[in-house]
This record gives sequence, structure tokens and C-alpha cells, in this order.
Amino acid sequence: PKKRTTPHKSNPGFPKWLCASLLILFLLLAISFFIAFIKKVWSCCPKNWKSFNSKCYFIATESKSWHESEKKCSRMEAHLLVIDTKDEQDFIIQNLDKRSAYFVGLSDPEGQRDWQWVDQTPFNKSATFWRQGEPSDRNERCVVLNAYYSSWGWNDIRCDTPQRSVCEMTKIYL
Repeated sequence: PKKRTTPHKSNPGFPKWLCASLLILFLLLAISFFIAFIKKVWSCCPKNWKSFNSKCYFIATESKSWHESEKKCSRMEAHLLVIDTKDEQDFIIQNLDKRSAYFVGLSDPEGQRDWQWVDQTPFNKSATFWRQGEPSDRNERCVVLNAYYSSWGWNDIRCDTPQRSVCEMTKIYL
């Protein structure tokens, strides 16, 4: 007796709906992963800005007063540099010219030694980088970062004295 052969069905135990469900699940997981990690992966700074941690920095080479410097930063949707940590300051000074001084976003508007950051970050007296003997003059109400014998530090200065500056903004997330 001859054996009967039957036509073979492709994947009879694997329904199409299961395949479609798995594909949809995979797409949902991929989208969730993308949304969860986008800020950590896809961030950038504008052209000619330096990147460090979650911030971008622009080093202005033209000299302006403190107020003009802050206005220039504002036009770029930024503000003068607010130094939060020694690591941040160390990164910044690696990119600066030792022969120049740079305005930062710290000032004493009333001349009462009530230092304020431009972004309203609380001023922490224990986390400062003043040079020895600084601040030294109540008429010097703005702050520059400068090098003295290759050692960088903060110095109070008159706000109308033209200096270079450093602008800061949060990284742009795509």
C-alpha cells in the first residue's frame, strides 16, 4: 500500500496575530527606551560652544562691561557663567587665555557684599574661588575669573571695566 502525502502548511502553530502582537510590543518598547534616554544621549551645544556635563559654554573674545556681556549672553538665550563646582571651573579655565580676565555671572548690585548669581542660584560662601584678599573693594561689584602667576581665581572688579566673558546655557536636547 502506498502512503498518502498531504500538502505541508507553513507554521500551522504560529498564528499571524501573535506575530503582529510581538512586533507591536517590540515597537512600544523601542519608543519607551528612546523617550527614557533621549536627554542622556541626544544632547548638543551650538556651534563654537564648549560642552561640559549638562551645560554649554561660549567664550567671548571681545571686551565689554559686565552689563553688556550679560545682555550679549541673553541674546544667545544664555547667561553669564555660574560656577557650581571646582570641576566646572577647572574645565572652564582650560579653555581661557591666561592673559585675559573673564566676567562671570556673580555681582554685588548694592555694594553690601551680598553676592548674587545671575540665574538666582543661591551664593554658597563655602564654595567660592576668591583670590587671597578678595573681594577687596565695595566699589568693585562684579567678578572676573583671571590668572595670576598661572593660578586662576575670582577677583572683584568695577562693572564698567571692559573684559572678556563666558556665557552658559543648558545643553539642547533633541
